[in-house]
Amino acid sequence: MAIQFSSTKKQKWDVSAGLQNELTQIAEGKHYAPFTVLGNQTAFSEDFIVLYAPETQQLTITEQQLEVSRYQDSDFFLCKKPATQHYLLTRTDSAGTITSYYDPYCFEPQLSDYDLHLFAEGKHLNLYNCLGAQPRTIDNISGFLFAVWAPNAARVSVIGDFNNWDGRRQPMRSRGDSGVWELFIAGLDSETLYKFEIRNRHSGQILTKTDPYARQYELRPATASVTCSETDYHWQDSDWIKNRAEFDWLHQPLSIYECHLGSWQRDDNGHFLDYRTLAQRLVDYVKETGFTHIELLPVTEHPLDASWGYQTTGYFAPTRRFGKADEFRFFVDYCHQHGIGVLLDWVPAHFPKDAHGLACFDGTTLYEHEDPRRGEHRDWGTLIYNYGRNEVKNFLLSSAVFWLQEYHIDGLRVDAVASMLYLDYSREDGDWLPNQHGGNENIEAIELMRELNSVTHANFPGTIIMAEESTAWPQVTRPTQLGGLGFSMKWNMGWMHDSLHYMANDPVHRHYHHHQLTFGLLYLFSENFILPFSHDEVVHGKSSMLYKMPGDEWQQFANLRLLYTYMFTYPGKKLLFMGCEFAQGTEWNHDKTLDWYVLQYPLHNGIKKLVSDLNQLYRQQPALHQYDFDHHGFEWLDCNDTDQSVLSYIRKSDHECMIMVLNFTPIIRDNYRIGVPENASYEIIFNSDSDFYSGSNAGSSALIRADDMPWMNQPASLSLSLPPLAGLVLKKQS
Repeated sequence: MAIQFSSTKKQKWDVSAGLQNELTQIAEGKHYAPFTVLGNQTAFSEDFIVLYAPETQQLTITEQQLEVSRYQDSDFFLCKKPATQHYLLTRTDSAGTITSYYDPYCFEPQLSDYDLHLFAEGKHLNLYNCLGAQPRTIDNISGFLFAVWAPNAARVSVIGDFNNWDGRRQPMRSRGDSGVWELFIAGLDSETLYKFEIRNRHSGQILTKTDPYARQYELRPATASVTCSETDYHWQDSDWIKNRAEFDWLHQPLSIYECHLGSWQRDDNGHFLDYRTLAQRLVDYVKETGFTHIELLPVTEHPLDASWGYQTTGYFAPTRRFGKADEFRFFVDYCHQHGIGVLLDWVPAHFPKDAHGLACFDGTTLYEHEDPRRGEHRDWGTLIYNYGRNEVKNFLLSSAVFWLQEYHIDGLRVDAVASMLYLDYSREDGDWLPNQHGGNENIEAIELMRELNSVTHANFPGTIIMAEESTAWPQVTRPTQLGGLGFSMKWNMGWMHDSLHYMANDPVHRHYHHHQLTFGLLYLFSENFILPFSHDEVVHGKSSMLYKMPGDEWQQFANLRLLYTYMFTYPGKKLLFMGCEFAQGTEWNHDKTLDWYVLQYPLHNGIKKLVSDLNQLYRQQPALHQYDFDHHGFEWLDCNDTDQSVLSYIRKSDHECMIMVLNFTPIIRDNYRIGVPENASYEIIFNSDSDFYSGSNAGSSALIRADDMPWMNQPASLSLSLPPLAGLVLKKQS
């Protein structure tokens, strides 16, 4: 078949029928290996180039002003190979618009074999710097290198505004058995919208998917990925990062303010605040209320507001709802500069079924299990990762590393760990598959968690990885080398449920439930526990923290003040969800801001003052935090006063101790005797019934002298007047 090219010298080229067939496959979007057809080719020892350019009137090799010949009446153009490897084309489209671009098919492969090997092994911790859309400069030509894992694809293309979202125009190069496809497209700028178009090799199904490794996405409900240039953000938190590496979180105070950025505060029109505004407002508020850290409900990109971020689609992108990537860097940086840590909820347990996301990514169950008995959470309507597949494990590990490395996040709270540990989690008999040993443990997920904790602790000293884990799984927070999962801490869900159940009882009945306050000490030091009153406790008809409390208005507020006093003086790090610190009356609603107006009322403002003072007390008194995870830091005075519903205990540090007495009834208890470790004077440094917190100001005065009377296995004792539904904190006068 003779083809004539226009050039300074007429030439003819013979193109085989085989090539004709391959051109047809390119035009139909069916060709597996476009680099064998497009770009530099050879026939009869002659080098030429083949270009595919639909809706093109004319093409020219720009540097040589060499017109390229159209092949017959097709959208293909052919020309003798130019002198330069990377040739610039000038295109005139059917509307007469002139544009210039470099042919993507004149560039060599860019991903190294070593990168692909590490990925296949599941060991590429910085995989986010390989896959996705990476800004690259090749021979002084700038653009973006696109790469995606789709091993069951017959063809993968980059699509976007730059090619009219036409998957035939820029098919990618397969990197063989790795399952990775790549293509360098020169001339693209940041903020370019793109997706991947994938043709399944078995069914021919065409799918349009967002980039799993994208650094930014469009604002929902739009779903395109967005190219991002290299950040030029200048971090100013070097002192924080240095000090964090030496942070002994085991023995230091950790008080976490759990926050949903979309509903903490909004502007006057009810719209979201941006990351910069949120940073300044949140830091001021968190410093005022005394918390050490902010924990963000997932800011990883997600399509549905009502999921609160827990149905993540963008594991490498802060949500566009509040701004761009560098603006989130500012948020973290600003917090660090003002002494506030930032923790992030991270969701490796499941992902949504949205068509543009990871579900059936290349037309097969690639990221998830094929069998729904292992691959689907029925309760949540989401899919479960196949943790046994190296590439999937690598995706999740590199995501965790990404947030710690690129955004200086101080730690991750891993969501729904229990659902990862157990193959029969929330499943009926017959609706789950056992592991190879016949058990219900998810062995692959366990290995992922151990590797996650080993990697993050080794590479980011001082960061913490927390597990939301609600079962009796052993050694969640014990080192991996000792057989543990390696988490820094886990949420103490048992303590939370027992405490709330106890407080919900009318005080007249509490003596029947006294064990719910004491049972937790039987297992308290088996793990490193956080005491959580989280978002999950103030939604879905569970009532706000305030309205969980029984009695009239006065008793409800007094009970809540008592509960928080119990929480902040009990062993364990602290977590409180936004709005709980000022006793919001309504349940949390993600669609609107918190009820800040209630702070005009003394009782609500009193709760806020109480939480602020408890945070200061907890942070300033080593006895309340040095041994949160060690039995040396706790001693019961009396855990058996069931009849009067009173608890008393001692918290200890290396050099001091503090005494807590909690009265869970609305009765003033005069002449209540407690044992003390020394015959000395003791000062009441905190009273949750103080009128400063809108309490009744009942109870003993500030300074009390102990008697030389042994009591409660202590050498001395003192007599107190216990305020109603209140807690006292005492410290020996120096």
